[in-house]
Amino acid sequence: MVTVERDAPVRREAPPIAPSRPRARGVGRRRILRLLLVLVAIAVVVAQMWLERGPDAVPAEGSALEALETLAIAEPEPGDDYDRDAFGPAWSDVDSNGCDTRNDILARDLVEVAFADDTTACVVREGILEDPYTGATIAFLRGVETSRAVQVDHIVALKDAWIKGAADWDDDTRIEFANDPLNLIASDGPANMSKGASDAASWLPPDTRFRCPYVARQVAVKVAYELAVSPEENAAMHEVLATCPAEPLPLD
Repeated sequence: MVTVERDAPVRREAPPIAPSRPRARGVGRRRILRLLLVLVAIAVVVAQMWLERGPDAVPAEGSALEALETLAIAEPEPGDDYDRDAFGPAWSDVDSNGCDTRNDILARDLVEVAFADDTTACVVREGILEDPYTGATIAFLRGVETSRAVQVDHIVALKDAWIKGAADWDDDTRIEFANDPLNLIASDGPANMSKGASDAASWLPPDTRFRCPYVARQVAVKVAYELAVSPEENAAMHEVLATCPAEPLPLD
C-alpha cells in the first residue's frame, strides 16, 4: 500500500485589529456646540448695536419730530457781523400792554407773583420759579444784585437765529422775533449764561425731563420764522425727539 504524504495545512494568522477610533459622533457634537456659541455671540453683538442705535422713530402727526423734517439744513454763516442791537431794544413793549416783554414772561412763568404796583400788575417784584432747565425752585426778588437769579432766555438764541437766516430779515421781523413769547422762557440765570448762543448740538437743559419740550419749542420757533438748522443741530434734535416721537409742536 502506497502512502501519500500530504502537505500540512498552512495556518494563516488573522491581521492585527487596529485600535478603535473615537466615535465621530462626539466630534460632530463639539463642532455644532462651538458653532452655536459663535452664533449666540454674534446675536448678542447685533442686539447691543440695535439697542444703542434704537429703532427709527415714527413721528406722530402734529409732532415736533414731524415738523423737524420740514426745516432746511444748511451750514451757518460765520456771524462776525452779528449785532444784538439789530433785534431792537432789549425787552420792548411790542404788544402795547404797558409792560415790557421781560415782565410779561416773568408774570407768565412764575408762581406766587407779587407786583411792584398792584394797580398796574406790570413790574414783577417777586415770585417763585420752578426752573425748567435745572429742576430747581428759585425765589425771584427784584433788585440790582438779585434779579439775575432768574433770567428770560431766548430758546433760539438771537445769534443762532442771525447766522441761520435772521441776518436777511427786516428790522420789524427781528424785533418781533426777539420779543415773541413762543421763543422766551424764564430760567435759572447761571444755566442761561452757560447756554449762551448755543444750539441743540452744543447745549441742552441739564434736567433731562425738559429736553423734549425744549427741543420741540426750538423746532416750533424755527418753523415759524423759517430758520435753518445746521447738520449737527438737526442730528441732535432728531436724537432727542426720537425718544418722544409724539411730543407736540408748541403753537404759542
